[in-house]
Amino acid sequence: MGFLAIVLGCTSSAWAADIAPFVGDYVGSAEVVDADGTSTPRDMSVSISETDEGFTVGWKTTTYKLDGRVKEQAFSVEFRPSDRAHIYSAAMKRNVFGHEVPLDPMKGEPFVWGRIEGETLTVYSLFIDEDGDYELQQYDRTLAEGGLNLSFSRFRDGQKSRSVETFLKKQ
Repeated sequence: MGFLAIVLGCTSSAWAADIAPFVGDYVGSAEVVDADGTSTPRDMSVSISETDEGFTVGWKTTTYKLDGRVKEQAFSVEFRPSDRAHIYSAAMKRNVFGHEVPLDPMKGEPFVWGRIEGETLTVYSLFIDEDGDYELQQYDRTLAEGGLNLSFSRFRDGQKSRSVETFLKKQ
């Protein structure tokens, strides 16, 4: 076996070992707290799976508005190992050659990356608006007995504008 094959094999097994404890489906609910102190009930689910080249994190939220409306959102991001240990780049769209590449924050699209540090998988999403202001979302998913502890924060220009903490039970 050549040197390159050994290096690639080590890199592949390293990310697989990183993500393996997180793989699964999780569900829960929480009260999302805004900066003004108001809260909104929300159901949440997360699905984390291994892929041939990395892993995928998918999540869904169902928000229950005071006026009776129900709002559902679902997202899925595929992550691949970067050149840095335990840091993963998102592959979110296909370029003209058919390769998956990150979205462009200068076009209003989110720039997304992930990190695994100890027992916490963190996903970051950076948005830049037309005026150059930014929003950063941070999802920390920490392994816990029977599931994951989820901590979400949204920052607008450095100020926390929304947060939620809850337990998601492994299915």
